[in-house]
Amino acid sequence: MKKLPVIVGFGGINAAGRTSMHHGHKRMVHEALSEQKMQSTWQDLATLMQLDINDAATKDAILAGTLVRRIEKTHYDVDAVPTGKQAKLAKAEAMQFQIKKIHMPQTLPENWKIISEQGREVTVEVTDALDVILPDSYASKVTSAGQLPAGFDPGALYKSAHHPRGLQMTVYGASDAVESIGIDWQTILSNISPEQISVYAGSAVGQADQFGLRGLYQAGYNGKRTTSKMMPLALPEMAADFVNSYIINSVGNTGSNAGACATFLYNLRQGLIDIQAGHCRVAIVGNAEAPINPEIIEGFRVMGALAEDDQLNALDGVEQVDNTRACRPFSANAGFTMAESAQFMVLMDDELAMQLGATVFGSVADVFVNADANKKSISGPGVGNYVTMARTTALAKAILQDDVNKTFVMAHGTGTPQNRVTESHILNEVAKTFEIDNWAVSAIKSYLGHSLGPAAGDQITAALGVWHTGVIPGIKTIDHIADDVETSNLSILMDHQQVGDYGQQMMGAVINSKGFGGNNASALILSPEKTRELMEQRFGKHQMTQYLQLNEPVVEKQAEFDAKACTKGIDAIYSFGTAVMTDQDIEMTQSRLKLSEFSNSISLPATNPYLK
Repeated sequence: MKKLPVIVGFGGINAAGRTSMHHGHKRMVHEALSEQKMQSTWQDLATLMQLDINDAATKDAILAGTLVRRIEKTHYDVDAVPTGKQAKLAKAEAMQFQIKKIHMPQTLPENWKIISEQGREVTVEVTDALDVILPDSYASKVTSAGQLPAGFDPGALYKSAHHPRGLQMTVYGASDAVESIGIDWQTILSNISPEQISVYAGSAVGQADQFGLRGLYQAGYNGKRTTSKMMPLALPEMAADFVNSYIINSVGNTGSNAGACATFLYNLRQGLIDIQAGHCRVAIVGNAEAPINPEIIEGFRVMGALAEDDQLNALDGVEQVDNTRACRPFSANAGFTMAESAQFMVLMDDELAMQLGATVFGSVADVFVNADANKKSISGPGVGNYVTMARTTALAKAILQDDVNKTFVMAHGTGTPQNRVTESHILNEVAKTFEIDNWAVSAIKSYLGHSLGPAAGDQITAALGVWHTGVIPGIKTIDHIADDVETSNLSILMDHQQVGDYGQQMMGAVINSKGFGGNNASALILSPEKTRELMEQRFGKHQMTQYLQLNEPVVEKQAEFDAKACTKGIDAIYSFGTAVMTDQDIEMTQSRLKLSEFSNSISLPATNPYLK
């Protein structure tokens, strides 16, 4: 039997707030929950947003300052985005100007002549036309995005100088995930070999702000210097490197798979494969993306991918855009809405989870990845997503049998006209094939926007929340299903759907991702109840009883962590320069390797694995 990768912790931050303990999910479905159930989430958001929970205006401020909304000036001013315009100043007569010596170009243009030098200034005469770039600005045609809660600054939680925003979010998200386990990380390490940890994390587009690629590419043109941190910190896999070096002190497997909008599922698949193959016992997978800057948004806009304000106004017959309804999956729509997010998940093999009493939030049955094969356009849809969805649903059928209809879909649901047609057809055909009627379909990008790399992480954590609140999020930004959307076997939810007190009417969730370039991935997430049922079948009732007893203090620790986080915020884990090992901290024999900072040794291969 394969080892079962169970979800024992998850955390992060997106437009709905903190991910751990289902707070982000609860923000999305708050209308369906009692004020008593929402109390801790309102408190948590108030803490994040630096608001007074006792102020009567705080709840309204929370509602206005979360989810998809108008891009805030903390990112940039959408009404005056800085740019430059090339121009040639023609010579009417000799032009002279003064310039500081430190601003003089190293290579003097041929048509420049130095007239005089006085102190720190130089007088220059231009004997021909002068090429210049004139400062300019423009009003962005896209003003909507899924942003972290207003007032929250992930970089304020640790010494984050010169870190790109995506890495600041990585530190927050991975810290949240590790703390959410309810078991001290050193306790976990003491029960496994140091190399039995995998970390797969990164981003789809890299770190693109002024401390990363943006600063690196623009420094020379803006007359600024390139710093030593811009290049390394811009690398897409840097999120994994930060987790290993500064958060969990790991010498295990590491890397980052990039697959456009399916990137999170690509990384999840790597962690799952490692656990199933016995290459690791604990896997941390995740992604962080901070793409809300003018260059990234303009790049996607000119592709025709984003919903522009004028297009949204035309759909609504109004002159003032409703930013909160920018993303409209499976309805009359115009494009997707950019978003930022950091999502991390901790997996264990089920045997270790039983041994430690780890809380099981669900399990990852499998992740299927398939390309699109030949097609006319690299950006156009292909056949790959039919393959991933069919394989995922077939596995659900094999595990759940007649209960396969007790599943729901977290659709990719980008809010583009092409997606509503292609994805609905795929989901509908798969539902027909496996005889599923009224397959419940949710699309949480309507709340959060499209965070690119972490998008499927947003979907999975929203799905896990269903088994906490009993509510599948509806698509509240739409008022109808478009005529070209296939629905014969689907129930595309326009409102929240109740599925039992703790979601017991649903035994699994299908997570779907359709990525640019033909990067398709689908995953089957099993409910906590179904996961525990499988664990009991695999290990027996006696061991299950022992596990449940071990789990009781873990649940208490998780409740303590959540209570503290709600009122004081989380403590970001960032161990820079501590417990650093050198060659003096290594003991090595032919059979084992011992590192000073780890209690257990690493066993080295002793047999030929390719011979019996």
